[in-house]
Amino acid sequence: MNHITIRDQLFEWGKRTYLMGILNVTPDSFSDGGQFNTLDAALEQAAKMVAEGADIIDLGGQSTRPGAEEISLDEELKRVIPVIKALRPLISVPISIDTTRAAVARAAIEAGADLINDISGGTFDEQMFLVAATLDVPIILMHIRGTPKTMQQLTDYQDLIREISEFFANQILKAMAIGIKRSHLMIDPGLGFAKTDQQNLEILRQINQFRSLDVPILVGPSRKRFIGHILQQKDPQQRVWGTAAACCAAIASGADLLRVHDVKPMSEVCRVADAIWRNHQ
Repeated sequence: MNHITIRDQLFEWGKRTYLMGILNVTPDSFSDGGQFNTLDAALEQAAKMVAEGADIIDLGGQSTRPGAEEISLDEELKRVIPVIKALRPLISVPISIDTTRAAVARAAIEAGADLINDISGGTFDEQMFLVAATLDVPIILMHIRGTPKTMQQLTDYQDLIREISEFFANQILKAMAIGIKRSHLMIDPGLGFAKTDQQNLEILRQINQFRSLDVPILVGPSRKRFIGHILQQKDPQQRVWGTAAACCAAIASGADLLRVHDVKPMSEVCRVADAIWRNHQ
């Protein structure tokens, strides 16, 4: 688990916290829908996030906010592929494709993306693991129940951390059986995806429980609804300080990679938190 090189970028897990900048090219994402769904706006935002310290740009064309409707395959391809093709020559950091569809993942990698971020953990499309194995690219497996449309009715767990861990253990075995290298696997406990506010907080406290899976851990607290509820802040874009606190907790608890909208402030959070908990400056 110690390190991986993605597009000439070395990721030394455990040495410091890495940042994934969120680039939603959607009209309806929960906090920035419509802001970056033109090519120029998307390219400008990606360049800004890289300049502010993003180690990976995570590009998604399908909204995964609670209640989101699924778009067609053609529409998803139309949203993401032109952006990847235009963005690839402009930035040197890896590009991640945020999709649950194997066909989109394959087209995105062929267009210049470097890794796959699958919110279904490989459960929505049975071809996803085969694509990751065939193209020999890293894949992030997130935990979810149901779909974004139904997930908030599926929050009844007997033992939250154990059940999430068992899901990951099972998916990691499946992925490796198809030929994905363990060093190419990462996990994301899925804050806000079929989780209540209290369950999200429990995950943040117990991220280190997933260490036994021996793969890097991504956490995505950015601007999430549970932060809004705590702060009584309905505007997701006004949840930066709450996100900072959640990111700090995630680092203290053992996260390797944070998925965020606000790269510059979270980069500063990482630097100070790493100095405290990882002795890295």
